[in-house]
Amino acid sequence: MKKILIAIAILAIIACGLVGWAYYLVIHPQFRLDKSVYIYIYPNDSAASIMQKIQEAAEPASMLGFKLLAHHNNLDRQKRTGRYAINDGDNMHTLYRRIVSNQQTPVKVTVPAVRTVSQLVAAVSKQIMIDSLDLAAFAQSPGFYARVGYTKETLPTMFLPNTYEFYWDVSPERFMIRMMNERRNFWNESRRAKAEAIGLTIEQVMTLASIVDEETNNNAEKPIVAGLYINRLKRGMLLQADPTVKFAIGDFTRQRILAADLEIESPYNTYKHKGLPPGPIRIASLQGIESVLNHAKHNYLYMCAKEDFSGTHNFATTLAQHNANARRYQQALNKLKIKK
Repeated sequence: MKKILIAIAILAIIACGLVGWAYYLVIHPQFRLDKSVYIYIYPNDSAASIMQKIQEAAEPASMLGFKLLAHHNNLDRQKRTGRYAINDGDNMHTLYRRIVSNQQTPVKVTVPAVRTVSQLVAAVSKQIMIDSLDLAAFAQSPGFYARVGYTKETLPTMFLPNTYEFYWDVSPERFMIRMMNERRNFWNESRRAKAEAIGLTIEQVMTLASIVDEETNNNAEKPIVAGLYINRLKRGMLLQADPTVKFAIGDFTRQRILAADLEIESPYNTYKHKGLPPGPIRIASLQGIESVLNHAKHNYLYMCAKEDFSGTHNFATTLAQHNANARRYQQALNKLKIKK
């Protein structure tokens, strides 16, 4: 009997030791890091692949505590996709709870001022988990257009280039809703009043801003360009904006617009159709939008790229002045043998 009691005592001591050891592995800090590191969990990740990512990213003193939690709680059924931080001094219980309770660290996503929605989708999808094809299919589906009141032509007006915080595994729908909300917040009462004073809708302001952005990369010049086009609109003149012709022919690399190009039949050809085109010719930048809303007041009606190829323009109030500017630019193109 005495031997049995001794054996039981020994087993109890061993059991307590094991429990204490397991508790130590789970609760004691296992990470010593100079800065936080992150793991990214995909839908097809398993408990084993998650543990491998933790090991490779943070090199813990021991993974046994996490393995115990993963086995006991069935991590394969509890895991959540996302971007999760591992911080200096974290223990395995903290990290495990962070993952299974979806305590993600947001990621900064830059929505760029690019030429097409497809390019925007490609750029965004490189920064979050969304597949570019899934986001493109959702954003450009007729059902989505009908739901939110956009068309294929006006969809670019939904996006405001900036840097935003998202959860890494944000869905296509949540991403697009966020873009709509950001647009709604941007177009506050003050900006709406400025657009109304010009006589333009929000979509028209962003369409004009896209033309301004294509005309010049010089932010200081953009309000002047915007004012010029507003002057033409108010006078009922054709905009005659070369970038809209480049959009119509599908080639923004062109440095020279030919006479034949001006005859292309397209609602975006502002040499043939009065007013603004049916939608933006690119994703308008914030600077472009503000340049339209706060355009420079002047009498310019014409512009031509400077013959020094500086990316800026010569402005004119009369056609005669403009023709003189245009001849200098054409001569510069001829000198460099630039035909297109």
